[in-house]
Amino acid sequence: MSPLRTLALGALLLPLAAHANDPYSYAQPDEVRVTHLDLQLKLDFPHRQLDGQATLTLDWKDPKAGTLVLDTRDLTIASVASVDAGGTASPLPYTLAPRDKQLGSKLTIQAPQRPHEVRIVYTTSPAASGLQWLPPAQTAGKRQPFMFSQSESIHARSWVPLQDSPAIRFTYDAHVSAPRDARVVMSAPNDPRHPLDGEFSFAQTHPIPSYLLAIAAGDLAVRETGPRSAVYAEPSVVGKAAHEFEDTEKMIRTAEQLYGPYRWGRYDILVLPPSFPYGGMENPNMTFATPTVLVGDKSLISLVAHELAHSWSGNLVTAASWRDIWLNEGVTTYVQGRITEALYGKRQADEEALLDIHTLQRELPSLPLNAQRLAPKPGHVDADDSLSDVAYNKGSWFLRTLEQRFGRATFDDYLKSYFNHFAFQSITTEQMLDFLKPNLIDKYPGKMSWNEVQEWVYGTGVPKDAPVPDSPQFDAIDKERTAFLAGTLPAGKLDAKGWNTQEWMYFLDGLPDAPPLARMQQLDGAWHLTGTPNAEIGMRWYVHAIAAGDKAAWPAAAEHMTRIGRLYLTMPIYAALSKTPDGLAFARQVYAKAKNGYHPLTQQAVEALLAKAAKK
Repeated sequence: MSPLRTLALGALLLPLAAHANDPYSYAQPDEVRVTHLDLQLKLDFPHRQLDGQATLTLDWKDPKAGTLVLDTRDLTIASVASVDAGGTASPLPYTLAPRDKQLGSKLTIQAPQRPHEVRIVYTTSPAASGLQWLPPAQTAGKRQPFMFSQSESIHARSWVPLQDSPAIRFTYDAHVSAPRDARVVMSAPNDPRHPLDGEFSFAQTHPIPSYLLAIAAGDLAVRETGPRSAVYAEPSVVGKAAHEFEDTEKMIRTAEQLYGPYRWGRYDILVLPPSFPYGGMENPNMTFATPTVLVGDKSLISLVAHELAHSWSGNLVTAASWRDIWLNEGVTTYVQGRITEALYGKRQADEEALLDIHTLQRELPSLPLNAQRLAPKPGHVDADDSLSDVAYNKGSWFLRTLEQRFGRATFDDYLKSYFNHFAFQSITTEQMLDFLKPNLIDKYPGKMSWNEVQEWVYGTGVPKDAPVPDSPQFDAIDKERTAFLAGTLPAGKLDAKGWNTQEWMYFLDGLPDAPPLARMQQLDGAWHLTGTPNAEIGMRWYVHAIAAGDKAAWPAAAEHMTRIGRLYLTMPIYAALSKTPDGLAFARQVYAKAKNGYHPLTQQAVEALLAKAAKK
């Protein structure tokens, strides 16, 4: 998943009581594991539901076991049956437990004969947490409805009954029936020339965890960007997207030169409607991406570098639990930086690394000590804590430290061997460390002690000697910002004409929490930040303008909040407005208009924020 979206999973407050194998799953993989999924789906746009049939191939681990336990959320189960080698189905008794608010409903299937396959016929809920159904009015083209999934972290269970844990990997086949004018894509190889005949088939031959199961359908056009890559988007967006992502093949080749062959075949990008709650999602073969990165100058293209990097760190080598998620996100953020540096230069890569470092430094003091660890101690650790900036930014900072200590060539060789050794496996932090010690730390003695490694992984905060990149441009911006705030440098004299997106982000991030209103008005007058089409700059600007008391910026902020459903770019503005009674009332008005265009996760997050603000 893309970086800089700490708020994305704020609604997931999960107890550590589900099962010893995975606190966020009812599955019992020590007894039986799903190894393959055969999925039959029919898209029902009018009723906002999927009619599904999931046939699970099982590997019984315990000869005494006779029960299959699956994760579900808000599924209506029509039937459960075993399937013999000849395809004959025999009903099986099952129990669907009452719904847990976070985990969903435990589906317990009695299967004393330990069948090779079990088939579940079911229907999803219109309110499925892992699906969003958009009417035509909420799409760019406004001609056809649109549907897409978001399975990470534990939302696959809302549209498929399965063992919803990153430790359990399976291959899948799928056949999807859809309206004849809709194109369907999934997290499997997609055919850009597939006719719009209403019937689509997919085969994911590599074992993946459930959170990487993905589907989307709607009015989608295709532009190929290379021999193994294409962009999918609504017709009015696809041209702009193809231009922004025209370097995709270069990115793939760059990553291959560093870390070995791309093993998934095709790498396509789906640009979703603005309601997509995240920056990007690394679904295998088909990255789901936000349209907010389409700014025209490729300044936010590192999002694609990040999702592509997941093809090695995350999709190829996967964290076995959400507690270990830094193995996905920290390693990926490091690899993203290497791809960005190779294609767009060290200046941009260092600036992005510094932005990550400063974000982490701002967040750390507010986090519980256990949440500051890359690998938290056992206890109550929520999925949203695991997916904080610690996983992304402290994790990547640790890898940059390893690179500095051991040298880039040596560390590249190590990381390539790591990906090869654990390919298509889900691993824990401890398995990673057991590989790191003999193959890097002990192999090159005197570079880094094992105590230092353990401090990075299990310690709170960040080690004092953590290396920080140099950025002369950021240093110059610091001086200009100080002079501007002091009143000795007029806003119009800022040397900002050549600033890229990252440099504007840095300038705005360094402003006081409540900057002087006059200074903000001068800045807006000189640089026309209100109404900017760049959502990264816009989010930061509106937060500061609101804090300064500039109500003239509120209408443009409302337009931004209504147009964009990405949590990271929307929630800070709601939070800024909610600090005053007038702002809270305005935020409620904006949400009432925007709600139907938001993803269920965004709705849940905004409603929780507004409710909390009302109690203050």
